[in-house]
Amino acid sequence: MANLQVKNVPDSLHERLRRHAQEQNITLGAAVLNAVERELARAEWRRRLAERPTTDLGISAADLLAEVRAERETELG
Repeated sequence: MANLQVKNVPDSLHERLRRHAQEQNITLGAAVLNAVERELARAEWRRRLAERPTTDLGISAADLLAEVRAERETELG
């Protein structure tokens, strides 16, 4: 397994990570690895989402929402 050393970590970030690790009852190293894993998973998810074909609904989300709200207002009186 490889090792990774991070230098010049701002004190405020180090403190936040330390507190998070303590709250989760894990080591600081585990907290950092978890954070890196989450960020990489999010980046992968965003990349895959961007590759998906788009769907044209023929109406913008804002217009559709306004239409639904207007219908609801009419129904509620």
